[in-house]
Amino acid sequence: MYMKESHDLKQSDRRVKVRERGIVVGKLQPGSKNCITDVSGVKVGHVTLDRPLDDASGEYACTGVTAILPHEGNLFQEKVTAASYVLNGFGKTTGLVQVNELGVLESPIMLTNTFSVPAVVQGALSYMLEQNEEIGDTTGTINIVAGECNDSHLNSIRKCAVTPEDAIAAIRAASCEQAEEGAVGAGKGMVCFGYKGGIGTSSRIVSLDDQPGYTVGVLVLSNFGGKDEFLLDNYLPRNREGAIDKVADGSIILVVATDAPVSDRQLLRIAKRAGIGLGRTGSHFSHGSGDIVIAFSTAHKIPHHSQEVTESRTQLREDHPVMNHLFMAAAEAAEEAILNSLSQAVTTTGRNQQVVHAFPFE
Repeated sequence: MYMKESHDLKQSDRRVKVRERGIVVGKLQPGSKNCITDVSGVKVGHVTLDRPLDDASGEYACTGVTAILPHEGNLFQEKVTAASYVLNGFGKTTGLVQVNELGVLESPIMLTNTFSVPAVVQGALSYMLEQNEEIGDTTGTINIVAGECNDSHLNSIRKCAVTPEDAIAAIRAASCEQAEEGAVGAGKGMVCFGYKGGIGTSSRIVSLDDQPGYTVGVLVLSNFGGKDEFLLDNYLPRNREGAIDKVADGSIILVVATDAPVSDRQLLRIAKRAGIGLGRTGSHFSHGSGDIVIAFSTAHKIPHHSQEVTESRTQLREDHPVMNHLFMAAAEAAEEAILNSLSQAVTTTGRNQQVVHAFPFE
């Protein structure tokens, strides 16, 4: 749901968040950065590849890696509660089977293009092995989580330009500051509704009179939708000049973070609501689209080693009104994150001099 404010939008050539363009999504207030890093401790890092691979052939690296870290500590030694939800399963991911079985996340969440998942997993694995010498030796193995979208319209995807070192660099570059958005990291070559998509993020604050405030943040990798499906047309004049006709259905990965004390089952319920925000933009989870939500909570750190038979934790009551507010927050933040991925992206030239234009918000 969009609400258009009566702001002067003459600086339409600037790549800014949609709120700076006068478009307000939903009812809840965003965090101070309107970013997934409003959830305390969450870090985001990018490595962007933007270079010709062969001047004669027109091959071009227009792609990258994005890393989301749940906290600043050792992710393997201090796991966090997690869940995932598949809206449509035409995607290639790693690690989600174990996430849903055990309800924990023990690695960075890595995002990249479809053919670079193996290289990115190898890089994240190498990083985690360096941080934890016991993995695979005196203790068990590690579950690396990665997701992807197909950026082959702009990126020479068959050249597999992303390396394990790029994944390591993205993890090391991760920061709690405002995350860069648009045509960066894994979003460099992505297309959304026929225009330049990529990385977008937003957050919401959930507060009740008798409860402390909680934060919900969403980061998306947007690469879906046909040019005539974008429901923002209800609030901005219809303008399809410059949009491309995408051949593939496209995909999106949505990463949901919160500091609310919820179980993995409750996280699954929250993750499902992120799909509402996706649908509000115009997506119908098409046949060839991989629409996948990965969610985690930073409220509890689950130690890898413990001699205890039981563990105790605080958890929100299912029937408390705060749960509905968390559902609303996930939907609103997902919707706005997608719009921010369009609003922040710039016109981009890729392989064979193909161009995808920034959305003409003006």
